Amino acid sequence: METETFGFAVRIATLERDFREACVVRAQAYAHHDPDMGPKFGDIEPLDRAEGTAVLICRDRTTGQGIGTARIQVSGFGPLALENSIRLPGWLASRPRAQISRLAVLAGADPMVKLCLMRASYQYCLATQVRWVVIGARNAALIRNYRSLGFKDVFKPGAWVPLASGGGLPHRILAFDVVSARASWQATKNRLYGFMTETTHSNLLVVAANDSAMQPLEIAAAA
Repeated sequence: METETFGFAVRIATLERDFREACVVRAQAYAHHDPDMGPKFGDIEPLDRAEGTAVLICRDRTTGQGIGTARIQVSGFGPLALENSIRLPGWLASRPRAQISRLAVLAGADPMVKLCLMRASYQYCLATQVRWVVIGARNAALIRNYRSLGFKDVFKPGAWVPLASGGGLPHRILAFDVVSARASWQATKNRLYGFMTETTHSNLLVVAANDSAMQPLEIAAAA
């Protein structure tokens, strides 16, 4: 295995500062694309602290500044956020699942930040025995990014649905099979296969499935 190093670290938010910095990143990142949307995502949400939810915060290792974030909500503790707006098909709703939302990266940040947040989310879902990851993507660029990882349309191709948790904006609903991901990436010679499965990152702490909310998750190298 190769070892890769970055100038940032990703971990699970545990402190008040972590949650607040995640919200700052959300507000700034969303505002960069839509000035009216930024203020809507600047406050800590009840779901951020809810049982079954993990908020990831990515910080620059030199400055300590928050530069990226994502939220993972695991099923079994109530409906996923998007399930308050849509009804998922049985093949998805009947299995252990998680929703990744509030994925945000500051403009100008290292392009690897987003990929590392996705890898951390993937590892978290493996550790917590999630079968399916479901997301709502609001624009073509995000859809392409998720498709590059193997996400597929949940509903008929081209279907857009408004999500209350996404500011009421229309989203494409995509799903990802966590269990078969590694084999699928290898079989299709996905360019991200090595990064997602065969590259080690110093300071990586695997999350224990029975204590996931309590364990820090770091996926970047020490300076």
